[in-house]
Amino acid sequence: MAAKALGFSVTLNDLSNRFGSKSQPISQKVRVSTLRCSAGKGERPWKTSDARLVLADGSIWNAKSFGASGTQVGEVVFNTSLTGYQEIITDPSYAGQFVLMTNPHIGNTGINFDDEESTQCFLAGLVIRSLSISTSNWRCVETLGDYLAERNIMGIYDVDTRAITRRLRQDGSLVGVLSTDNSKTDEELLQMSHSWDIVGIDLISGVSCKSPHEWVDKTKQDWEFSSKGLGDNFHVVAYDFGIKHNILRRLASYGCKITVVPSTWPASDTLKLKPDGVLFSNGPGDPSAVPYAVETVKNILGKVPVFGICMGHQLLGQALGGKTFKMKFGHHGGNHPVRNLRTGNVEISAQNHNYAVDPATLPEGVEVTHINLNDGSCAGLATYRTMSLQYHPEASPGPHDSDYAFRDFVELMKREKVNKREPQLSAVSARNA
Repeated sequence: MAAKALGFSVTLNDLSNRFGSKSQPISQKVRVSTLRCSAGKGERPWKTSDARLVLADGSIWNAKSFGASGTQVGEVVFNTSLTGYQEIITDPSYAGQFVLMTNPHIGNTGINFDDEESTQCFLAGLVIRSLSISTSNWRCVETLGDYLAERNIMGIYDVDTRAITRRLRQDGSLVGVLSTDNSKTDEELLQMSHSWDIVGIDLISGVSCKSPHEWVDKTKQDWEFSSKGLGDNFHVVAYDFGIKHNILRRLASYGCKITVVPSTWPASDTLKLKPDGVLFSNGPGDPSAVPYAVETVKNILGKVPVFGICMGHQLLGQALGGKTFKMKFGHHGGNHPVRNLRTGNVEISAQNHNYAVDPATLPEGVEVTHINLNDGSCAGLATYRTMSLQYHPEASPGPHDSDYAFRDFVELMKREKVNKREPQLSAVSARNA
């Protein structure tokens, strides 16, 4: 690379003479400037587009990559949360999906290990508008790009997320292929998007734990706000369909003893543990693709108090005789308004689901307790010994609007325990009479 430097010095007298000024000569000099010109080939000081997102509708979006490299297929969904990208990328419910963040600036708070919702990332990739070039947070331990690269998760930025979101809202969720491989043609990537479908795939088995274990961690004292240990001595069996850690923390904070079991754990083995209640967790994908889970729910309903969250809510809906359907683009975000029909209160909720229960298909006796105010969809159910929500009460976007659901579950178990004691006390009284 060749470089030439040009230095020059000029006095104000020279300028006066050149432009015909009649003013008196001035002895001050202008500061010396040096101009360096470079010639030859060199690397650009900025990153250029090296990735493509090819959607099933044929549109191609050039972008810049971060995180891992390679080629990955998944369903593209958009999330409207302004904060909480770390909780989102570690939520197992996003398995098989590319998450597009509508908030344009992502990565500015970096990564910390306290906010993880699972032990690994299950999403297919992350799509953002602007990747922060620096991090600023007292808990930050590494950058978002490094975190994704270590977990082999692809990410792209400098792409028009607003335009893609409008397309998804208009046409519905689309399958896409994300690639940094220049050897693959656009047509090859498009064919990949046409050959894969998230509908009908059992994604739960890939995110569930493999064996039962106890959970003891509570919400840290710095973040605690309302539990007061109401659930002392209540044993809860939690089915892991992709359960978020904060669900378990909130139950533990309410005093519950928790046994986490795999998604395929038999209902008979659960009942042998004699739990005070059973929780069916959130999870990814199509509830109709996991009939074994629906059968498990059926075999437990009516025997112990039950609480379903997200996927658990959908499985409960099917087990009660209702049907589920795939939504146009789903609900993904930390700002969804939900009305509690029992109290009339409106909650700001965090949601992440592409399927919903059709309330028109539910049998008599099943109560719709909550509705999503954006589209009127079913957001909660209740019947004998059963409650469920189609959103995340453990999340705190409101910031704590929906945490009462855990208290309600504890109260459900408490009433059940009292009801079991009353006949026993009556029998004892009769014998002593």
